[in-house]
Amino acid sequence: MDYRKPLYRFKEVYNHKDTDDIFLEAVKGNVEFHRKHCRPYDEILKKQGFYTEQMKQAGDLHLLPCLPTLYFKRHDLRSMEEWKMVIKATSSGTGGKKSRLGFELKGLRYAGEMTYRMGRFHGLFSKRPANYLILGYEPHKSNHTVISKTQRASMLFAPPLTCEYALRYEKEGYKLNLPGMKRALKAYAAQSHPVRIIGFPSYLYFLLKELQADGISLKLPADSMILMGGGWKQHYKEQVEKQELYDLVRAVLGIGEENCREFFGAAEHPALYCDCKNHHFHVPSYSRVIIRDVDTLKPLDYGQTGLVNLISPMMESVPVVSVITDDLGILHRGNECGCGIGTPYFEIIGRSGITDIKTCAAGAGQLIKERQEV
Repeated sequence: MDYRKPLYRFKEVYNHKDTDDIFLEAVKGNVEFHRKHCRPYDEILKKQGFYTEQMKQAGDLHLLPCLPTLYFKRHDLRSMEEWKMVIKATSSGTGGKKSRLGFELKGLRYAGEMTYRMGRFHGLFSKRPANYLILGYEPHKSNHTVISKTQRASMLFAPPLTCEYALRYEKEGYKLNLPGMKRALKAYAAQSHPVRIIGFPSYLYFLLKELQADGISLKLPADSMILMGGGWKQHYKEQVEKQELYDLVRAVLGIGEENCREFFGAAEHPALYCDCKNHHFHVPSYSRVIIRDVDTLKPLDYGQTGLVNLISPMMESVPVVSVITDDLGILHRGNECGCGIGTPYFEIIGRSGITDIKTCAAGAGQLIKERQEV
């Protein structure tokens, strides 16, 4: 039996107590697979003096060496032949280095099961067809980024009627489609079908401010929903408090805070995080999160700020079982939230300041910034 099956067939989305042991076994199995099929990864672990036998309980997961996401942008690591990867993608990194990733079929099936359970738990699925506004890139054969694929995949939560994109592809490349977005929103507001707006919170904020400046205030149909993901990236200086953003959404689009959802993820980490009703990212049964000291990489306790280490044993195509991002975060005990979910939740508070990392929002964000300065 596949060592991953007990974990990704586990039906309770947020239950660490009953998944700690099977999660640990899945991680061990995944690490051993990658050691056998990816020599560079095996050499990294040997240099660190690490062997899976050192992890005897879930509390030992911090012993597993974590690879920086930047490492995947500079090295092409893989644990199987490229032809076995049914989906190939890159991290975004406009003008900079990109991680080149691939996903095998069985891992994608587990990802689908995880996403289905997460979507049901958080009430994301609807049988009602919806009009979509994607605050991101229109699909094009030249665009292989993970974010463009995940934004498109988000349309599986509700059947699409029509779709408008913030960034349309033209001969010269992607161009900001602000007039098209405004026309689409006005047309959607005149219909009875719910609207789903998907994209970066920074893009949403800039669009709302543009509409507000033009004196445009809409009342989108009932059950309309905002699905945000990707964080503020290089727009961190313009980042506003979540409550301010949700208040702006209500004022300009007529969508209540209860229908605003945010996701967290990384191209190099195949796990899904969806915020709870209190807008916190609880760690699901299918992954674990460790906060590490910026200087020593030692694990930190709850309430301390450090680098975010993400662990997932889902994929056999690329050794991304344990990666460390350039995000700074804090891990909190689950009972501090008050939403009823018992697993820990993490808070992203900024970036670590690595200047040569270009993010998935870089190119599109620059277009929006240029439009604001006109």
